[in-house]
Amino acid sequence: MKTLITGTAGFIGFHLANKLLQEGYDVVGLDNINDYYDVNLKYDRLKESGIDKAAILKAEKNSQIENKVVQSSRFNNYRFIKLDLSDGNSLNELFKREKFDLVVNLAAQAGVRYSLENPQAYIDSNVTGFLNILEACRKYPLRHLLYASSSSVYGSNKKIPFSEDDRTDNPISMYAVTKKSNELMAHTYSHLFGIPSTGLRFFTVYGPWGRPDMALFIFTKAIFDNEPIKVFNYGKMKRDFTYIDDIIKGLSGLIEKISRNEETKGNSESRIFNIGNHQSVELMTMISMLENKTGRKAKLELLPIPAGDVENTYADISKLNSAGITLNHRNLEYGIEEFINWYKAYYNLK
Repeated sequence: MKTLITGTAGFIGFHLANKLLQEGYDVVGLDNINDYYDVNLKYDRLKESGIDKAAILKAEKNSQIENKVVQSSRFNNYRFIKLDLSDGNSLNELFKREKFDLVVNLAAQAGVRYSLENPQAYIDSNVTGFLNILEACRKYPLRHLLYASSSSVYGSNKKIPFSEDDRTDNPISMYAVTKKSNELMAHTYSHLFGIPSTGLRFFTVYGPWGRPDMALFIFTKAIFDNEPIKVFNYGKMKRDFTYIDDIIKGLSGLIEKISRNEETKGNSESRIFNIGNHQSVELMTMISMLENKTGRKAKLELLPIPAGDVENTYADISKLNSAGITLNHRNLEYGIEEFINWYKAYYNLK
């Protein structure tokens, strides 16, 4: 299938693109490469997939969509375009030209805490950008739309584990608001225009090539830099840490079902799935594992819980399993070791 993956300079998009490329999918990657975090990391992810930074910078100066596209030197079936989802006209041109079978929308302005500082960025990217994706899907019909939601939509729910049937009308951050909006928008477009869609509520994704604004990355950097770690809620936070391979296995499993025509154009169903490790781990346990794997002692700065954060996340994934998708359930100790090995290699640490 010809597949558009948005956010391929990002953490999950990078890994998914490489997985599908290795399986022979025809992939177009899209990203605006914004500076929310280190753009060098984003360009290095793209470089791993054969997309050259100089070629991107040269191509983006062109006015025609076909001239903005950069061919991968590693994969014949991969092309990349630097484009912002808020540019609806260019996005429509891309859809018209490529005629995608599948769209996987992973591009978004990420981060719960940053949404308190710059809410407009979340509206522009996560709401306006997603609306442009839906409009393009309506104008140029495709087989299926998959898109990233988030465990943050559960807000301050007290029932554990979180189930897709739980109420999600009490978000406590603007990031969560935009992700819940995406689910409602996709449902409406499925109902009105017959666009089959699947939303994935990701739970605390981590692993090699991860995001620098996520806890494991922040804590690892602090330990190697001999700086204190800010531990919120006095260490009583709990998270369903989900290794990147499990996220990709869930996504690729759903995509495989779509490619086998188990989910076809004309089926206007709109679905939501949790994708998590189905295990809630205390933050202090994670820090202890990190100390063991690095051989270094962490300096802890215990702080109250910040606005917008939740105390606990825990995914009920029975619905995903019922759809025929099973995960590896990589344990946190394994995932931390894999991340540290990547981190040390990437930053040339001993």
